[in-house]
Amino acid sequence: MEEAMSAPDVKGVATDILCSRYSETGWTKAKVHAPLERELTVYVNLQHLVTILCTPTKLNYLVLGFLYSEGIISNINDVVMMRVCDAESEVDVRLKDSGFQLPTKRTLTSGCGGGATFTTGGQMVNSDLVVTPAVVLSQMKLLLEQEELYRLSGGVHTSVLSDGRKLLVVTEDIGRHNTLDKIQGECLMRGITTKDRLILTTGRVSSEMLRKAARMQVPVLVSRHTPTGTAMSMAKDLGIALIGQARGNRLSVYSHPERLGCPTQ
Repeated sequence: MEEAMSAPDVKGVATDILCSRYSETGWTKAKVHAPLERELTVYVNLQHLVTILCTPTKLNYLVLGFLYSEGIISNINDVVMMRVCDAESEVDVRLKDSGFQLPTKRTLTSGCGGGATFTTGGQMVNSDLVVTPAVVLSQMKLLLEQEELYRLSGGVHTSVLSDGRKLLVVTEDIGRHNTLDKIQGECLMRGITTKDRLILTTGRVSSEMLRKAARMQVPVLVSRHTPTGTAMSMAKDLGIALIGQARGNRLSVYSHPERLGCPTQ
C-alpha cells in the first residue's frame, strides 16, 4: 500500500453547502464541503438484516466487516455472493449457509448515526505484542496525515490498521464504528491479518468499538479521545491495551500498560 494517498473525489462523499460564518470581523458567506451520509440496507439471504447510516465509500468492506464482527461470517469463504446496488442503496448478500436465521436480539449502540449490534460481550485477545509509546505516537501522527475526507469537509472519523511501522489500511466514515468494520472487511478481501496489529482512531472508544477490536484480535487500541468507563473495564478483561488522549508527545493507558513496557503495580 502506498503511504501517500490521493485526495478523495468530492462527488459521492461530500456536497457543497453555502453557510453564514461569524468572526470578529462580522458575518460573511462561504461555500463549504459537508460530508454525505447514506442509509445502506443490508439483506442476507433475502432477509433484511440491518440499515446502516454511513459515508458512501468502501461499502463492500463495510458490509463484510459488519457481518464478521457480528459473528455472522467467520471468513470470506462464507459469502457466496455480494451485490452492492448504489442506485437503491442496498446490499444483497448470499451466504453459504442457506439456513441462516436473523438474530433475534438487536442493541442500539452509541455510534454516530445510531449503530446496531446483535451480540454482546467480547472475545479474549491472546497476544504477546509489546510496543513503545514512541511507536504509538508516531503512528497516530501518520493517521492524522491521512485524514483526507476530514480535511475536506470535517464531520467524519478516521481509523487505521498499523503494523507498528506503516499504515496497512485507512478508513473514514461518519460513524466511528463503521471505520472499524471497513478495516475488517478490507482485510478479509485483501487477505491482511488483523491479529497482533494496532488500531488507531480519531473517534471515542466505546464498548462496541472495543468489542470489534477484540473480534479482530487486536491487542492495542488507540484513540485521540478518552474512552468510556465500560470500554476501560472490558479492555482489562479482554487483554487489550486501551490508550486514549494520544496527542503530541503524550498518551494515557487505561488497561494492560505492560503492552507499552510500563511496569504494572
